[in-house]
Amino acid sequence: MYIPTLNDMLAARARIAPFVHRTPVLTSRILNELSGAELFFKCENLQKAGAFKARGASNAVFGLSEEQARRGVATHSSGNHGTCLSYAAGRRGIPCTVVMPRTAPQAKKDAVKGYGGTVVECEPSTTSREAVFAEVVAKTGAEFVHPYNDHRVIAGQATCSAELIEQVENLDAVLAPIGGGGMVSGTCLTLSNLAPHLKIYAAEPEQADDAYRSFKAGHIISDDAPDTVADGLKVPLKDLTWHFVRSFVTDIHTASEHEIVDAMKLIWKRLKIVMEPSSAVPLATILKNREIFAGKRVGIIITGGNVDVDKLPWN
Repeated sequence: MYIPTLNDMLAARARIAPFVHRTPVLTSRILNELSGAELFFKCENLQKAGAFKARGASNAVFGLSEEQARRGVATHSSGNHGTCLSYAAGRRGIPCTVVMPRTAPQAKKDAVKGYGGTVVECEPSTTSREAVFAEVVAKTGAEFVHPYNDHRVIAGQATCSAELIEQVENLDAVLAPIGGGGMVSGTCLTLSNLAPHLKIYAAEPEQADDAYRSFKAGHIISDDAPDTVADGLKVPLKDLTWHFVRSFVTDIHTASEHEIVDAMKLIWKRLKIVMEPSSAVPLATILKNREIFAGKRVGIIITGGNVDVDKLPWN
């Protein structure tokens, strides 16, 4: 298992610069008052292809040799990684195949296709996803770019927090949602090297809390098919992301479905941005644990904005 380093993050930052945005940081007086903290929202919902995963996908795609690139890339994804890998592959002019759960939001399936990717559907479980994906790779010979358990992807995601600590000085903590742990791992990679005094928290739905239970147990616990409105956080930790989580994360907090939806509505109303339920989980956990964050300067990574506006969770 290759563990990416700070040099990998710096190389990724240079490699992907032409293909990603330096996303803005937003604040809200009302959200500060509600939380008792100073909150700084890093808006990766405004990233290329609508999610932070454009960073890791671009680093993986543009780091391929010419021979690897000719065979194309493939992945399995509930949405954003597949969309972003299709985006990056399209920029390089190579094919991309994405295995997606049949229950994934239609908006995310359409986004993959819109960037030129091919969608192959599977059942909404980790077991089905991996079995169908094995068939795709055997047929195409494509380079597998894992959604999160890939050192190239983690190095790319790590560029987000590198920007954040340049944009906002004197942070006390950074929060990100956790599913498979790619963004959290990238955050750990950067901050453990460049700002080791910062605390790193992860936020997870109660109904998909395998990372929380893994963190408390000291070993990976996987759920095969969790059910939550935060569709981007249904996947389990893997060995590489678990390394970063157990080594550098201060704690993992969870939020209920109701708390997640309420936090999502607050962000839509107060920041005036479109973001998906997964991105609301950090704010939900801050509001639930005000005593931990009160008086602190806290960075929150808004991970994506690819939501189906015809199926908003409060409708």
